[in-house]
Amino acid sequence: MSELPTYGFTTTILHSDRQKEIEHGSIHKPIHSSVMYGYKDARDLAAVFQNKQSGYRYGRQGNPTVSALEEKITRMEDGYASIVFATGMAAIGAVFQALLRQGDHLVSSSFLFGNTNSLWQTIGAQGIDVAMVDATSVDRIAAALTPATRMVFVETIANPRTQIADLKRIGDLCREKGILFVVDNTMTSPYLFQPKTVGAGLVVNSLTKSIAGHGNVLGGALTDTGLFDWSAYPNIAANFRKQATQMQGMSQVRTKALRDFGASLSPDAAHQIAVGAETIALRMERECANALALASMLEADPRVAAVHYPGLPSHPQHQLAKELFRAYGALFSFELKPEIDCFDYLNRLKLAINATHLGDTRTLVIPVAHTIFFEMGAERRAGMGIADSLIRVSVGIEDTQDLLTDFAQALVA
Repeated sequence: MSELPTYGFTTTILHSDRQKEIEHGSIHKPIHSSVMYGYKDARDLAAVFQNKQSGYRYGRQGNPTVSALEEKITRMEDGYASIVFATGMAAIGAVFQALLRQGDHLVSSSFLFGNTNSLWQTIGAQGIDVAMVDATSVDRIAAALTPATRMVFVETIANPRTQIADLKRIGDLCREKGILFVVDNTMTSPYLFQPKTVGAGLVVNSLTKSIAGHGNVLGGALTDTGLFDWSAYPNIAANFRKQATQMQGMSQVRTKALRDFGASLSPDAAHQIAVGAETIALRMERECANALALASMLEADPRVAAVHYPGLPSHPQHQLAKELFRAYGALFSFELKPEIDCFDYLNRLKLAINATHLGDTRTLVIPVAHTIFFEMGAERRAGMGIADSLIRVSVGIEDTQDLLTDFAQALVA
């Protein structure tokens, strides 16, 4: 993107579409609903299919509205290229479907989103060896590496206990070993953190969460930061080796994962996400401030057993979060003392909504062990530090005092 002017984060998002000519002077890229694209010269159609010239083939593989969103996400992550998908899980699945092979080894943080953990079980059954380790220490990652390790995968801030991976040192290790470092940036968002700064080769974002921000659309994105040397990656197919080195990884993902599996983002969804993304900085500033205020209040209350939030000095990785992130995120979790039933507490809340989602403008709460991590089983939950009374909070943009009052009034035995 070096040929384009350099602006601040929000200015870049607001004016991203206008950096290129838009039909009829529209401010936003219009919603292009056609799934097919006609060419006057059949040779041009053939050239597009053979990657000899740019152009659109079929809606499953690309669309002008979707492309505009991809460029916006690329600029948000200061990357080389992005591909968007129908959901965040489709983006994660695309990484492994397109880039891993039977017999490969993956090292992953053990502190993971529940569906990602489930996906690891699936690919493990398909012949990919998965090692789950505590990624808060680079030494544990290093100890888990084998000659077959192709990839290291971590989340920036773990959901729901908010452990923070040793991101910079893991990135240094992967660069030294020539291993692809994949970082899920959903919990921080590109506004709070850009994984490129710690050496990530690929970045995952669930667009459904903070980027879209309003709980009304699904989407996911995979961004190539331009840092990884694809020429040394053994799983690139021969036909993609004909392309420029920097393009090889994403070209294979777009073909083998997006085209072949069809988890395409619709033009309407792309438009909604692009519009929602314009206010991410404003929303994240308010949500992070609310989260810090609410977590601090709960930590000071004797009826609360523990609060897990990187913004608190008591958090084990507080200093690391302070060094890495613009702010500490909009998600935290807390445990109640035994005399307060977590379900009764949740039912007494008047503003916070019992719902499974993150990064919304409204504050959302959920009893973790009984819902999103239930199928994991008690033993695995215990290993992740998930207590039966753990409540996850995704903090919204409500007035701060209203949230403090609501969460305090529900703290009765």
